[in-house]
This record gives sequence, structure tokens and C-alpha cells, in this order.
Amino acid sequence: MTLLVLKLLLAHFIGDFVLQPARWVADKLQKKGRSKYLYFHIGVHLLALLLILQFRYLGAVACIVVTHLLIDLGKIYLTNPKNYRWLFVVDQALHLLVIAAIVYWIEPFPLDLSGLWGEKSLLLATFLVFVTFVSGIIMRMLLAPYIDEIAKEDESGEGGSLKNAGTYIGMLERLFVFGFILIQQWAAIGLLIAAKSVFRFGDLNKGKNRKLTEYVLIGTLLSFGLAILSGMLFIHLSESM
Repeated sequence: MTLLVLKLLLAHFIGDFVLQPARWVADKLQKKGRSKYLYFHIGVHLLALLLILQFRYLGAVACIVVTHLLIDLGKIYLTNPKNYRWLFVVDQALHLLVIAAIVYWIEPFPLDLSGLWGEKSLLLATFLVFVTFVSGIIMRMLLAPYIDEIAKEDESGEGGSLKNAGTYIGMLERLFVFGFILIQQWAAIGLLIAAKSVFRFGDLNKGKNRKLTEYVLIGTLLSFGLAILSGMLFIHLSESM
């Protein structure tokens, strides 16, 4: 089963990413179903599947190609500047679901979803939500007295920040710290702190804004502290189950 999954995934990655130039994508979005590149794209998928599967499972190949065409048609007709990112995720998820269904059809495998609702799974899900979303809200509440003051002083400065960049950076750094603790790689946390310090030092030094520097330092320590405590608590609770 694993070999079949790898073959189908490789064919999908080659067809959807490696051998699909940006101009093909642009043409498909402009001309929709009339784009010749849509059918070139499907042809590439067909050829990749046939070669990688060595002309076996022709029925499965036909199903994958037809569903790929239908999914891509739905995507290009629904895409607009506001939803293209989410549609990309939905598009890829549907392709992977088709691959999973084909694998199950050819080589049936047991589906046991009971483990998703086990204690350890729910414990992990709870801590992941806490580390990403809940921690961010807690930090905003704790740093609220400083936010307005920093914003006023920043109005006169040059440049700006990407929308929600700070939120995503915080989520990612806490997830990294949480993961490093689970695999007992404390040194990697120090490396992450050092890397963030290097990237932030230039901006803070250039701005010569002591309040902003202190604000960033407090936020960083809070973020890493919450992630470290979460990781340690998760390990303690999971070991006691």
C-alpha cells in the first residue's frame, strides 16, 4: 500500500507543481474551460500516472484523471482575488481524497478513527489550540497597556507591517517551541530565540525606539514562556495517562 501511495503522490506532485508553469495557471484562470493549457495539464497528469504506475491500474488512472479535470474546472470557475488561497487548499485536499479513495479501492486498508477521540489525542489537540490561539489572546490582554503607546510612536515612523504578520509569527514560534519540547530538543529553542533576535535587532536598532524594544522583548519572553510551560505540562499529563 505504501508504494502505491508514494507513486500516486509523486505523479500528483509532478503534474500539479513540477510540470505546470505559471503561464498555464494564468491562462486557465483567464480562459476557464476554453484554455488549451487545462487539457495540457490533464495530459501531463495522465502521462505521469501511466509512466509511474507502469501502465497498470488503468481504471484507477482514468478515475484520477477525470476527477482531476472536474476539480480543476470547479476551481478555475470559482476562483476570485478574495478566495484563491482557500480554493487552493480545498483543491489540493480534494485531489488527496481522490488518491486515498483510489488506494482504498485497489488495496483496502482498515479505517479506525476511534483513536482520534482518545485521551492523548484530545490532550494534544487542546494544547495545540492553546499554544496557537489562546496564548495569542492572553498575550494581547497582558500587553494591552503598551499597545496604544507603541502604536502612537510608530505612526511617525517609516514603513509598515504585513497584516496579521505578528499573529502568525507568534503562532509558528510557539508551535516550534512546543514541538521541540516534545522531542526533548531544548538546544533548538535557544537557536530559535537567537534567530529571532538577529532578525529583529536591525529594525529595533534602526528605529532607536526603547519602548518598542522593551515591548518586543516582553512579548517574545511571554510567547516562549507560554509555549515552554504548555509543552512541559503536556508531557507531564500524557505520561500520567
